[in-house]
Amino acid sequence: MRYLLPVALATTLLGLTACNTATSHTGIHSPATVLQGRLVGPQQMTLYVFDRDITGSGKSMCNDNCAKNWPPLFAPSNAQPIGAWNAITRDDGSKQWAYQGKPLYYWVQDSKPGDTSGDGVGSAWHVAKP
Repeated sequence: MRYLLPVALATTLLGLTACNTATSHTGIHSPATVLQGRLVGPQQMTLYVFDRDITGSGKSMCNDNCAKNWPPLFAPSNAQPIGAWNAITRDDGSKQWAYQGKPLYYWVQDSKPGDTSGDGVGSAWHVAKP
């Protein structure tokens, strides 16, 4: 009986950690998770990549009006690389997450988790996959 409280406390703490962060199989926290074979942001909304972005360039080609329809997956100003993840600096000075060198975006017409209506838009936007 005396071990019940420590076990319950540990289980609760582990549960809180699992609910509040996205953790890869290596235990490193990442800015997105994999859901049904695609990358999704913290609210489980689908993430996309843009063909005009040059892999590894550290630059987004989607700015201004483009970014209104394709909002970036913003990163904190002090973001550090995490495995396949790195933060790039956008034209406006904000930071954006990139996965394997490709900046990540949402699509404004996706209204709920699981939507992938941005896939194939303009033959240049694609669901981001791990």
